[in-house]
Amino acid sequence: MSDEPILFEEVAAAAGKLGRVTLNVPGTLNSLTLEMVDLLQAQLEQWRERDDIGAIFIEGAGEKAFCAGGDVQALHVSATATPGGPCEYAESFFTREYRMNYTLHTYPKPIVCWGHGIVMGGGLGVMAGCSHRVVTEATRIAMPEVTIALFPDVGGSWFLNHMPGRSGHFLALTGASINAADAIYTGLADRFIASEHKEAVLAGLLQQQWTGDAQSNHGRVRHVLRPIAEENIGSCPAGQVEPHMGTIARLCDGDNVHQIIDNITAQQTDDPWLAKARDSLTHGSKLAALWIERQLFETRHASLREVFQAEIRLATNIVRHPEFAEGVRALLIDKDRNPAWQYRASREVPDEVLEGFFRAPWDDNPLADL
Repeated sequence: MSDEPILFEEVAAAAGKLGRVTLNVPGTLNSLTLEMVDLLQAQLEQWRERDDIGAIFIEGAGEKAFCAGGDVQALHVSATATPGGPCEYAESFFTREYRMNYTLHTYPKPIVCWGHGIVMGGGLGVMAGCSHRVVTEATRIAMPEVTIALFPDVGGSWFLNHMPGRSGHFLALTGASINAADAIYTGLADRFIASEHKEAVLAGLLQQQWTGDAQSNHGRVRHVLRPIAEENIGSCPAGQVEPHMGTIARLCDGDNVHQIIDNITAQQTDDPWLAKARDSLTHGSKLAALWIERQLFETRHASLREVFQAEIRLATNIVRHPEFAEGVRALLIDKDRNPAWQYRASREVPDEVLEGFFRAPWDDNPLADL
């Protein structure tokens, strides 16, 4: 295997070509760097204009992860180098990552994402933007940003708000882990296919006669994936979100965000999934919980373009604030899991402090041209 961080291959099909993308840093669970974001953006733009590229298949190297997120440690270095900002690397990373996410969401050609293994943070941003999203028995999805004082970005403000009932809000506040069945139920994935059938999927894609008509090519991808997925229905693991929808609705039914946080953190439960979700919010940043809830509320009717413009505003303000650097330090740098959060309870956060995260930190939004 090459040591390039992303591998691009053009594979001849019965007619036309399949573009194959492999995130190729298994040692970091294929976590995205700014270089990888730029490489992917450039390749997507090139292939979009090529009539011979009929579809794209994107995967992660190794068996552990599709992509475990962005390179948070590099963001931490940027945030701590210039406290209060501007944090040049981190802000460039978020801006270009969100632009790449938007490109995926609006891409005319079919993109098949093989979402095998860990899919977290920035990895979920990539998968969510693809038009044909496949999950396997090993898929583990989470947006645990509350634990490091970030927020579910990379389009999370879009896809979490489009999930059934209050499930998106619950997952955003708690960072709860979900599997393949949950991904399909919440709309994050389209099909379950056991990982042993990956080569059959690729073989089927290479048997297609790709044309210059993107709509027809989407049909060809469905033609390949549908029968393989139908054979696999019985082997999909049991989900957690759908069976807990009643509980999620009750927990998220508060007069305000503080009451919702209280409901989740005070619950007495023997259910391991709910208990883990409770503990994650309990130990997470209460300031982050407030901006997570506010961001979802503010973008609930936003267009995809407006979502990414709102996300870059919030992300820029967060990376300039010490809460984020402290969260990353405690969880990923020193790994003492003992962050010194600025506020012990959500009710202690002054309204003006929260308000500051939703004010534009520059004259022109860097994603105004989306």
